[in-house]
Amino acid sequence: MQRSFLVLLMLLTSTWALAQQGTLSGNVKDKKTGEAVIGATVLVTGTIQAAPVEVDGHYTLKLEPGTYSITITNIGYKPQTFPGIAVRADATTTLNATLEENTTTLEGVTVTGQKQTGTEVALIQDLRKSEVVVSGMSNDQIVKSLDRDAAEVVKRIPGVTIQNNAFVVIRGLSERYNTVLLNDALTPSAETDTRSFSFDVLPSSVIDRILVFKSGAPELPGEMGGGVVKVYTKNSAIENGTTFSFSSSYRAGTTLSAFQRANNSPTDWLGFDNSQRTLPSGTPGTVSSDNATPEQLAAAGRSLRNDWSMRNVTARPDLRASLGLTRRLMLGSADLTNVTSLSYSNTLEQYTVSRARYNQPSGGTIQRQFGYEDQQSTAGVRLGIVHNWAVRLNPRHKVEFRNLFNQIGADQTVLRTGVNEADGYDRRDYAFHYTSRTIYSGQLQGTHTLGGHENTTVSWTGGYNYVNRDEPDFRRARTQRELGTDDPFRVTIGRELVETSRFYSDLQESTYMLSGQVERRLTGRDTTGASAFKLRAGFYTERKSRDFNARLLGFVRGTENGFDNSILTRPIDQVFSPENFGPEKLQLDEVRNPSRNYTADNTLIAGYVGTTAPISDKVNLSGGVRIEYNDRQVNTATLGDEPVNTREKRTIVMPSFNSTYNFTLRSLLRAAASVTVNRPEFREQALYPYYDFNNTALIIGNPELKTATIYNADLRYEFYPSPTEMLSGGVFYKYFNDAIEQTQQPASGSLPNIKPANANAAYDYGAEIELRKSLAGLGGADIWNRFSVLLNASVIRSRVDLSSDSSQIARRPLQGQSPYVVNAGLFYQDTDRGLQLNVQYNVVGKRIFLVGNRDIFTIYEMPRNVLDIAVTKSIGQRLEIKGGIQDVFNQAVRQVQDVDFDAKITSADRDFARYRRGQYSTLGLVYRF
Repeated sequence: MQRSFLVLLMLLTSTWALAQQGTLSGNVKDKKTGEAVIGATVLVTGTIQAAPVEVDGHYTLKLEPGTYSITITNIGYKPQTFPGIAVRADATTTLNATLEENTTTLEGVTVTGQKQTGTEVALIQDLRKSEVVVSGMSNDQIVKSLDRDAAEVVKRIPGVTIQNNAFVVIRGLSERYNTVLLNDALTPSAETDTRSFSFDVLPSSVIDRILVFKSGAPELPGEMGGGVVKVYTKNSAIENGTTFSFSSSYRAGTTLSAFQRANNSPTDWLGFDNSQRTLPSGTPGTVSSDNATPEQLAAAGRSLRNDWSMRNVTARPDLRASLGLTRRLMLGSADLTNVTSLSYSNTLEQYTVSRARYNQPSGGTIQRQFGYEDQQSTAGVRLGIVHNWAVRLNPRHKVEFRNLFNQIGADQTVLRTGVNEADGYDRRDYAFHYTSRTIYSGQLQGTHTLGGHENTTVSWTGGYNYVNRDEPDFRRARTQRELGTDDPFRVTIGRELVETSRFYSDLQESTYMLSGQVERRLTGRDTTGASAFKLRAGFYTERKSRDFNARLLGFVRGTENGFDNSILTRPIDQVFSPENFGPEKLQLDEVRNPSRNYTADNTLIAGYVGTTAPISDKVNLSGGVRIEYNDRQVNTATLGDEPVNTREKRTIVMPSFNSTYNFTLRSLLRAAASVTVNRPEFREQALYPYYDFNNTALIIGNPELKTATIYNADLRYEFYPSPTEMLSGGVFYKYFNDAIEQTQQPASGSLPNIKPANANAAYDYGAEIELRKSLAGLGGADIWNRFSVLLNASVIRSRVDLSSDSSQIARRPLQGQSPYVVNAGLFYQDTDRGLQLNVQYNVVGKRIFLVGNRDIFTIYEMPRNVLDIAVTKSIGQRLEIKGGIQDVFNQAVRQVQDVDFDAKITSADRDFARYRRGQYSTLGLVYRF
């Protein structure tokens, strides 16, 4: 670390020591009105050296010392030229100007070009012109960091955090309360237990911008509580280009250390299994003692692959590579562009997790049930393709075809050692867990401008999402011996979920969607677009279907009297050898449960009307109503084969209102109110029980779960000093009927159930601030012109009110809600020398990980301070070198049980899980052909 900071200091010192340029600055105003002439250009006459005039009318132009002729121009104004302007080194020369309107009328002028939406200037302008409360992150900001995927990017947006390194939390509300759109179409979810889009599937290199809408509008999805996240991938190109990037990373505690692996398949490096882990083709549909002979059960056991061994390898550095292609060509009058990105990553992560669970018998003292050390090793692979086409037939008609494909594989092994005091055993457990996810999302979208005065816009989108989540042969082995003995560990077998078993599951989901909108613009106070009234009407339809199947294969003794118990004390890689299966030896016996399989489908039909009314130069009103009809059904069965069909048909009317008051061109006040909903997910209503090995709990569904209704209100002030700067502050309030949360509930045996449940009512309120500011002019030294800061922070409070007969604690925060979120960044950029230095900080307040009750302790996720440092150096016009350190402090991830039920975490409380991920150092290069 000391060497890294020394190198950075030397780089900065060397740039400060070089000769400084001079500065030409001033203001440009309209001669008649005295207002700033926004968008005017100040340039050195006869050259391309130029600077734009910002929102406040100010400009700054860096020049070498000398005497210049300066010309100031803008469409609709007479140009002005100022000869003999002297610029001195390390000094500022002031040149103010007033431009006079040109009375010559310009007719028939059409300007056609590609709008650049990923720049910081474009983002700030979108935020300022938005009709709703919105925050965002541009590609300009993304490339300054070492963020590798959308999960790391989005957590830097005000009020946004990430849970489990993948799921977005907005304004303290867990992932289930937030909707994610990819290029204006709903995203697929590759998770079995949650609807939420997993942000880690999207590499940061393909992101154009991310917008987080925090207030409702008729054209936005009605299912939101925290917000609607819109992720836009790059889809247009100005010119042909090819970019290749490669990086390698070192993780402390993993890289170059001993790393435990299972026997992987030859295609694991591509993110999928080559059928090595799947059930043999001849395996019967049910392998159970209820319908098979002992010989058949033994034969089925012998047919399974005996793969229960862990091997140690030396962990190589992480590798990431991407290839980006942009192409543009003209086909007659049509402008055709293509953006293609191929990305690949192969990573390793290993750490030791300390786990414990405590309980408190009625009237007794706190007792530890178990204490384990998990050596957890995960090998991850991601292969991603973004392939987007856009064709502009003419200035009025544009069609876009977007495609996203991800193949993701994760191979995790866990070696668990420790003590289970509740059962009186030493434990040594094994888990071999491989999952692969295939995700495809495609959209065909058209935008058409109609009418002689281009006053009508028609847009439409058709989309298809496909998800496959394959979990082949999740092998779990439980071995134990009496406490305080040196006996060999014995494999425990049986027909229970927690016993040694092999688990197979497969999820397939398809979604079809179609949407359309018509917007009509009516002439307002004058003929400018800013004063036009807008009427919108649109629809959205979606049909989603899911098929989930799972099998749990356990092991039993062929006979109790003649069974050779020494089989169970052999090394784990020998216990399940083919020779140990037979009528009087081990037998396979499926733990049959019809609720383990389910089918589900959802039909959503929505229509909306809305309007925007700029009733004066200062006041803009917008709003409307959205009506959604939703038909959701989940079909499963009970253990006794009784069908359980859960179905909800509901039509909900969701009005929304947004208003803006413009104090000046640079400052405004927003107010908003809306009604939204939050619907149960398929998995949450399926009875299917799943044993969560890592958290030692059972996850089950709740067919009685109801849709939540949410009432939202926002008030926010925004100030824009320049096109790249903003300062905002606001407050919000939300009220929930039937809020949905993940809770812990008592169950038979030692394992609690994790189950979704409705709270009668809840509310959530807070305040947010955001600052994006250049330090230009600070202290009078030119060096400050290269610094900028980013700061956003949220303070949030929530409360759940439960019925008096509930077993849960009566008043507490919402599950997943953080009391505060802070993001800060300091950025140094020397464009002339191609040097960037960025320091970014993030912290999230204590939040409930799992809700407890009066008998089970609530588990909290504790704050951790995260500091990232990144350096980028350009060498020539084509090569760029990036390096940096993420998670500099490497503070522990902690989940803590509140054993005294006071909602405060002190030294008296006990850890549920604790681990350190390891400081992460990266060095890479980007080459532009």
